[in-house]
Amino acid sequence: MKITIVFAFFILCIFLFSCPVQANDNLFEAKVVEILKEREVVRESGGTVKQQNVKLIGLENEWKDKEFIVNGLSEIDVVNGVEVSVGNKVIVQHSADYEGADSFVITDHVRRGYLYLLGLIFAIAIFAIGKWQGVKSLLSLVFSFIIIMYWIIPSIINGINPLLVSIIGAVVILCSIIYVTWGFTRKANIAMISIAVSLLITGFISIVFTKLTNLSGLADDNILFLVGVPGVNINFEGLLLAAIIIGTLGVLDDVVISQISTIEQIKLSNKNISKKELFSKAIRVGVDHISSMTNTLFLAYAGASLPLLLLFGVQENVGFLTVINNEMIATEIVRTLTGSIGLILAVPIATFFAVNYLTKKQVAK
Repeated sequence: MKITIVFAFFILCIFLFSCPVQANDNLFEAKVVEILKEREVVRESGGTVKQQNVKLIGLENEWKDKEFIVNGLSEIDVVNGVEVSVGNKVIVQHSADYEGADSFVITDHVRRGYLYLLGLIFAIAIFAIGKWQGVKSLLSLVFSFIIIMYWIIPSIINGINPLLVSIIGAVVILCSIIYVTWGFTRKANIAMISIAVSLLITGFISIVFTKLTNLSGLADDNILFLVGVPGVNINFEGLLLAAIIIGTLGVLDDVVISQISTIEQIKLSNKNISKKELFSKAIRVGVDHISSMTNTLFLAYAGASLPLLLLFGVQENVGFLTVINNEMIATEIVRTLTGSIGLILAVPIATFFAVNYLTKKQVAK
């Protein structure tokens, strides 16, 4: 069984790393070999930005092993300009003017190597602490990534209703998380049913309040880049609902599995406990859990909206009622509260099913 899990995990990793990535002929990787000149420019706001002229050497495509210069010193203040040091690997965009003269701009740093290192540390940590259960959770994580990146996103881009796609995707992700981790057991079935019921309630409330608050799904600046893209026909309101469901799924998974495991351990410690007492004890643990998780949801969404909140903060004569009425803020409020309602209801739902259907014989196993 352990060999099968490891084999499946490595097959999935090979699949991920071998999937083709759409290339852009104008973008390529290069390495900084010399800082030719640099200066600090003071902005009107009082902040400073560093501008640089740098020499680079290409690392791929037609620019491999060729040296060229990027002139970053300019009277134009580039807000998202990239500051580099010798030895940095960067993404460079190439263009040519009508006379054929080459021009280069550094667009970003190459971060993959450190991300792979962080992922390796994460995998080692989860295996060291969780042993084979940790390997199962990693396998579930890879499954979830594949479902989102290679089915949910392409389906939405192709015009399929995002809400329908997210619901089907959520069910598939649930199956991968629950049954890969726990196997085909009654405990897994209880978790699956509990999360599914909680998710349906969350989805229903999200639909109702998205309609009542007239959320268009277009409040995010990143979404606006999708508007008018050739060949892309997306239902943006449905996309918002899909984001709420997928975002809530992970938290529900955590709460429900923790609650069922708590009930299992209480039963193991006191095999003669009544269902009523078991329900009462488990609910008390669940209440502590949901209070912390609800705060986690709020802080996560508040963090995502922090730049917008700062923008309101620096504007004069902007009251609290004006702030919450803004669609971006209203969207995050709907996300937070609908997700929190689903989270709160998941505790009694999971506790009810686990107390009544997780038998003593099942726990003993």
